[in-house]
Amino acid sequence: MTASDHSLDIAMTPGMASSVDFQQMGAQRMLVIGGIALILGGMILGDIFAVFILHPNADRIGAALVDATRAVAAQDPHGAGAAFAKIGGYLENRGTKVDAHAHMISFGYIALLLALLQPVVAISEARKKFFAKLFLWGATLLPVGVFLIHYVGLAWSPLSAIGWASIFADLGGLFVFLACAVELIGLWRNFRNMKANPSAEAPLSERSWAARVLLAGGTLLVMLGFLHGAWYAGADLYRYEARDNELLSAMAVKAAANDLPGATEAVRDYGGLQGTKAVNIAAHAHIIEFGILAILLAFFQPYVFLRENWKRIWAITLIVGSLALPLFVLLELQWGLFAGGLADVGGLLVIIALFAMLIGIWRYTGNLDAPGSEQ
Repeated sequence: MTASDHSLDIAMTPGMASSVDFQQMGAQRMLVIGGIALILGGMILGDIFAVFILHPNADRIGAALVDATRAVAAQDPHGAGAAFAKIGGYLENRGTKVDAHAHMISFGYIALLLALLQPVVAISEARKKFFAKLFLWGATLLPVGVFLIHYVGLAWSPLSAIGWASIFADLGGLFVFLACAVELIGLWRNFRNMKANPSAEAPLSERSWAARVLLAGGTLLVMLGFLHGAWYAGADLYRYEARDNELLSAMAVKAAANDLPGATEAVRDYGGLQGTKAVNIAAHAHIIEFGILAILLAFFQPYVFLRENWKRIWAITLIVGSLALPLFVLLELQWGLFAGGLADVGGLLVIIALFAMLIGIWRYTGNLDAPGSEQ
């Protein structure tokens, strides 16, 4: 037995063996590595967006709303139109970043789910690899295209209403759709013919400590997210919607009556209300997403080529960060930027843990490819 074989025995949990799909850069292996990379990219983009775009954009939108109300009070339609055009640009800038961030992470989740299903997808390995590549290309192309929509616009586009960035984003979506459709056909063929049986070494059989913590912690996070969503819908949602309409009407009425202080106050109250709604929605969405991420990662712990104590550390780090980020996002309303900074620390913990697991999976696949390693 070589030294590398001995180190692999230490890092691997009892009863764990290499999956056939993970060898020779198979479809499962590509989807796991690509999926985690997509999630990491989406989270890093989200952190950069939150720091450098989200809050400055909110201030700019508020200022543009004030300008619009002043223009209405002064009966200046040109000024009001210019102010609303600015608001539209700020919203497009924000929306494209949010969509790119959300799509990258969502595609990462789908890639991990597809990786879990590979043992029961009844198509040839060559086709699995082709459609895994197609999925990852599409999952990268779509968010990049969406990100560039604000900057590219309609420049040199052959269409009057759709720019090149949108065209490539749609092409990426088509790639993802085709790949998922083929995977669904493979699943249907398996369940119809019962010929593609899952391996006994599949990740679903993993029962290590780190995997159990991720499964339990992920389930708890999802439950907390559902409870928060139910509480928000029952206690605040309809009240906030009524207040939203009330403030919009107040802006228009006060501006028409040339009451600039009242209109400005209504704009500020409206901005505060939107912030309150945003932090509740963000906390609700993030805690559920992190719970799903933890559950999916639990099944791939056999392929994290790290010592058991490090696997435990990164599992706990991911759960702690996943709980800290949405909690401190909610507390931003009371604690301000201090809570926002702590939320960013929680996100950083998730990124670090996820990156460590990706390194462990990369080391595992490197051992499979090493000369003289046992397959």
